[in-house]
Amino acid sequence: MRAIAETVINSLEDDKAEEIVKIDLQGKSSLADVMVIASGRSARHVASIADHLAQTLKEATGRPVKLEGMPNADWVLLDIGDIIVHLFRPEVRSFYNLEKIWADDSAHGHA
Repeated sequence: MRAIAETVINSLEDDKAEEIVKIDLQGKSSLADVMVIASGRSARHVASIADHLAQTLKEATGRPVKLEGMPNADWVLLDIGDIIVHLFRPEVRSFYNLEKIWADDSAHGHA
């Protein structure tokens, strides 16, 4: 699982995602163990990051990734089982402010 999380972070960094935050959800949520939140500069950038990440994860895990929020790409969700990735346009991200909801001392950036 840690390797998949690293794959996610590396793919996001390669695609110039901004403000990448990884939040440990173990013991806090039954949905996933890790949540990753990142921003793209525009809807097109978010869509591009999501497409590439889904492809990278499919190659890494051998399983298709559930992708929600396309083609609008204001907020795209990738469900990788134990890991959930949220990709936002910046203004949408600040509106929903997921970091504040989920994070406490466990949130730390990777960018």
